[in-house]
Amino acid sequence: MRPSILRRLLRRVAAAAALALVATTLSTAAAVRPAAAAGGLQQVTGFGSNPGNLQMYAYVPSALPANAPLVVALHGCTQTANDYYTSSGWPKYADLWGFAVVFPQTTAANNPLSCFGWFDPAEDGRGRGEAASVVQMVEYAKQRYGSDGRRVYVTGLSAGGGMTADLLAAYPDVFAGGSVASGLPAQCATSQAAASGCQTGPQKLTPAQWGDKVRGAHPGYAGPWPRVAIWQGTADYTVYPANATALRDQWTDVWGIGQTPSATDGLPGGTTRSVYDDASGNPAVVTYSVAGMGHGLAVSPGSGTENCGATGAYFLNALCSTYHTGVFWGLDQGVPGGGEQLPAPSGLRVTGVTADSVSLAWDAVAGAGSYAVRRDGAQVATTASPSYTDPGRTAGTAYRYTVAAVDGAGAPGTASAQVTATTTGGAPARCFTATNYAQVAAGRARTAGGYVYANGSDQNMGLYNVFVTHTLRESPPGYFVIADTGCTA
Repeated sequence: MRPSILRRLLRRVAAAAALALVATTLSTAAAVRPAAAAGGLQQVTGFGSNPGNLQMYAYVPSALPANAPLVVALHGCTQTANDYYTSSGWPKYADLWGFAVVFPQTTAANNPLSCFGWFDPAEDGRGRGEAASVVQMVEYAKQRYGSDGRRVYVTGLSAGGGMTADLLAAYPDVFAGGSVASGLPAQCATSQAAASGCQTGPQKLTPAQWGDKVRGAHPGYAGPWPRVAIWQGTADYTVYPANATALRDQWTDVWGIGQTPSATDGLPGGTTRSVYDDASGNPAVVTYSVAGMGHGLAVSPGSGTENCGATGAYFLNALCSTYHTGVFWGLDQGVPGGGEQLPAPSGLRVTGVTADSVSLAWDAVAGAGSYAVRRDGAQVATTASPSYTDPGRTAGTAYRYTVAAVDGAGAPGTASAQVTATTTGGAPARCFTATNYAQVAAGRARTAGGYVYANGSDQNMGLYNVFVTHTLRESPPGYFVIADTGCTA
């Protein structure tokens, strides 16, 4: 073989490897997964002009209600639509909560590793390539399945996560919300050569600069913006955790809400959830940091409501991210099978807190036989009166509540606006002022790529040296945020 040909082949192999957001061992795991059940995942043809050369697959539950939500789920590199259908858990909640799921699929004809083109302006921009094909699938689902155009959501893993962020930026008028799992901020890379650099450490941009990348994807659009969930493992060395920080900075800036969380709490699987509320007090951006998890989608096999998925390469046992994403989007509030829904209770308010309880009250709803109370997305009680006291809570902890009226047939209505209550007591917040070098030495921060990131929040503190000083506030224990003002060390 001539040296010039060999060099071209080696360059092509190296470029493909830079895009390998999911390792090639995934193909081995896929071989032992069960195939899609008959009548389950179905391929759809003729959904549009398909400028991105994608394939469309869909899962539509039987007796799908009219005007049901629609979820678009994007696989990672080397994966297929069937891999994601089988292992992500989305079909379970489509059946439980009543919505359709579209699974786009790219192929080696588009990319050697079957990666979505999150780094290619010809594929990820408004009206272009793969992004345009995905939106054509949405339009098809609205026409064919009667999906509600106001409740369309997109989620994806790794390269699919990168494309998810790009779709949210290019089509904020199409998608009401998104969920990026082990993915990249919108428009992080605009060339194949820059893709691997984004994976290991995105550009050191300010939140406003990251936000400008979203605003520039659909110039002139002024909102409303999609609500965004961000999932990241702390031990991900394929798409580094700095990407989750950049995503957080990007979408909180777009929402204009700052980068300090409104509430932080713990979930199963060593997961820290940080919520960033909009001006109305509703979650606009939520980050989920899974301690010790590598590169993949968090799943939790089992038969419980909060269990989902199948473990395998890049489907990692921690907690069911699909369940928590669906609750964040409000998919769990629908009434499968349709029918009239009772209105949302108004006036939900916190009437009292102690170290181990939260008391709530709300305005009664005509026709309600009872009320379903949800804490952090999971139903915790049913009560006949428009008030409830939630016992057994942890001191000094923030909890989020919604309430839905339930009719005489047991069908829940629309959920109320969310309120947050923090129990009294617990360890007070502590503040530490030190150089970045000393913060790392004390175990309050970590280093990556020459920069320092606060443990828990993953906020970028600047260069790893003795010349930059920050104050970190610790609350809850082990979770640190930058608090250079208003926090006495």
